[in-house]
Amino acid sequence: MPEPSAGLKSAATADGQTKDRWLGGRLTLVQPKRGHRVGTDAALLVAAAGAPEGRIVDVGAGVGAVGLALAQRSPLASVDLVELDPELAQLAESNVARNGLQARTRVLRLDALNPRERRGAGLAESASCVVTNPPFFDAKAVRASPDEGRARAHVLARAEASATLADWIQASLAMPAPGGRFLMIHRPDALGAILAGIGGRLGSLALLPVYPTNGASAHRLLVSGVKGSKAPLRMSPGLILHQADGRLTPEADAIHRGDRLIDWGG
Repeated sequence: MPEPSAGLKSAATADGQTKDRWLGGRLTLVQPKRGHRVGTDAALLVAAAGAPEGRIVDVGAGVGAVGLALAQRSPLASVDLVELDPELAQLAESNVARNGLQARTRVLRLDALNPRERRGAGLAESASCVVTNPPFFDAKAVRASPDEGRARAHVLARAEASATLADWIQASLAMPAPGGRFLMIHRPDALGAILAGIGGRLGSLALLPVYPTNGASAHRLLVSGVKGSKAPLRMSPGLILHQADGRLTPEADAIHRGDRLIDWGG
């Protein structure tokens, strides 16, 4: 089933971009008209994160949607938007200003997988919360889309070479302080690689499957954990996105409008 627009209300601009109202109009985002666009995955990650305070790092931030939504929700938080792609980082900068969040938001154009660049930006063990929506595929595993923007969003790459999901997770887990929270969204079939990347770095690990419809297999997996915790892994109640007639369920609709957080249970 196609991904819903996640509450986007779009107006095309003259330069291959759109200006969108997102999450029930809470945020205004300019993003590329073609390629990967802000959608359901971003809305789910925002709802999964709740309202964290302190320093939030959005790894692979794209145009800044997730990090900016959390900055807007949490007035006591500051946000670092980490993005390697120069065009997306520039759009993220413009979106920070467009939403009046300059005082609490930085855009860091760097390779998050490079330890020296992370340290230079002050990202080592500094965050109370790290959120990430990694590209879904390793470069060696798939044929990249001919659309450059979509390829960048869907295939893992770094400045020097190809990367793996485990590389991405381990780099992201270098950023939370002890006791800090980590959240990500990915594909359920990548669970083995996700757990391998996490290793013993997280406890209180929770897995929440997302189903396109009732009775279908999960097509997304939300992951949450606490750095340094020794609490055991648990499965959280799943979330169903669509009713039988194709409309969003009331819970999913409220998440897309920014009116509801995800219940992790337990």
